[in-house]
Amino acid sequence: MRAHVRLDPSDNVVTATRPLEAGTVLDGVATRALIPSGHKVATADIAAGGEIRKYAQLIGYAAQDIAAGDHVHTHNVEFRNTDVAYEFGTDLRPVAPATAPDTFMGYRRENGAVGTRNYIAIVTSVNCSATAARRIADAFGPDELADYPNVDGVVAFVHGTGCGMGGNGEGFEALQRVMWGYAKHPNHGGGIMVGLGCEMNQIDWLLEAYGLKQGPLFQTMNIQGVAGLRKTIEMGIDKVRAMLPIVNEATREPCPASSLKVALQCGGSDAWSGITANPALGYACDLLAAQGGTGVLAETPEIYGAEHLLTRRAADRATGDKLVGLIRWWEDYTARNKGSMDNNPSPGNKKGGLTTILEKSLGAAAKGGTSPLTGVYRYAEPVTAAGFTFMDSPGYDPASVTGQIAGGCNLVCFTTGRGSAFGSKPAPTIKVATNSEMFTRMIEDMDVNAGDILTEGVTVEEKGREIYEVFLRVASGEMSKSEAQGLGDYEFVPWQIGAVM
Repeated sequence: MRAHVRLDPSDNVVTATRPLEAGTVLDGVATRALIPSGHKVATADIAAGGEIRKYAQLIGYAAQDIAAGDHVHTHNVEFRNTDVAYEFGTDLRPVAPATAPDTFMGYRRENGAVGTRNYIAIVTSVNCSATAARRIADAFGPDELADYPNVDGVVAFVHGTGCGMGGNGEGFEALQRVMWGYAKHPNHGGGIMVGLGCEMNQIDWLLEAYGLKQGPLFQTMNIQGVAGLRKTIEMGIDKVRAMLPIVNEATREPCPASSLKVALQCGGSDAWSGITANPALGYACDLLAAQGGTGVLAETPEIYGAEHLLTRRAADRATGDKLVGLIRWWEDYTARNKGSMDNNPSPGNKKGGLTTILEKSLGAAAKGGTSPLTGVYRYAEPVTAAGFTFMDSPGYDPASVTGQIAGGCNLVCFTTGRGSAFGSKPAPTIKVATNSEMFTRMIEDMDVNAGDILTEGVTVEEKGREIYEVFLRVASGEMSKSEAQGLGDYEFVPWQIGAVM
């Protein structure tokens, strides 16, 4: 394995593949200091204010004169807001439809949707009903579900909002979309909504707005109307018991891969995320698009500085304009909260070699592959387009994935370089390691190792095919590593937008 990786001939930095002592020669340039693995080395002199380029793209500006061989990182790189001229639809590379349709074993629902799991959901409208929901779900452990082998579990989706908020506007609408998306998610065979009764986020308003009808597999109740917490818990347990035999009647059957909607996520990223795991996931996304399935990229702050590459892939001008509109909203959102778009890279990201949000975004965007951008959606909005799509969300993983699942994603694929213990319900999470060292260290948490792209010469296409095949297996019922460890009960985090009052 070479001591460094150069991603494009026009780059003026390279990435170290292992710790490098001072004096190590890279492309004719000797390092001037110890370079940690995954960190950047200048291969040419860069004057103060000069552009630093990686992936053939701008990732920052020299905060001081940088000499060839210097370590290039937060100590000598500065961030500036992006200012690019957007192009629309100038880089369209439609994927050829697959010659042979792939299938997985899924659950067909009456409305035509297809699930990869079969849960009963207890969804709360407000924090005040969280304890009731948890105790209802806790009543159904393995012993209580032993007679219902086709039911994956009873899950409480609780959160810390629902009141102390405006009764209209972005925050209220986003929360209602999340509630509707989880209540009617294809991975749920049945569901109950539990409220308090006096909260701002009224269940009845949701039923009216979305045309939800109560029946044997979908019911609601409020603690105040039922006459207290204890009676609400007892009534909820009775309702679930009545649902279990009906939900258990669902069985897996062959379903087309076009029914898969996969949330594309990354967290605990490092310098290898954009070189190994993310491009491989992007290739898997292209394979899914060729089958008529859907990949949903999110985390708007984490495409900042790379959005111009996505607008070039927009299927039409309206789709590209929606994406640019999201970027402008986030610039305003961070400014009015006295933040910066460059606040996004975490200390762990930086320790792993990522310097600015521009660098992080260029690697993160690779999860979307190369196929056209067919749709741009608000947070938790139902995703209806096939192919590669984008959903607005924060970069905070639990909040972002919550929106993607509410939008209909029935699988999640999560790349990580530093290591992540993330998992989700009702859509299981598949985790892809960016480097072999972390994969080995956290093997109980990682499903796929993309580090062998770097160490063993495995191609991005081969690894992407492997990830795609894991999609089909997990969609058919194989448990992912995070799922086997029971993760997902505490990762439901609706994005809170707006004032808390």
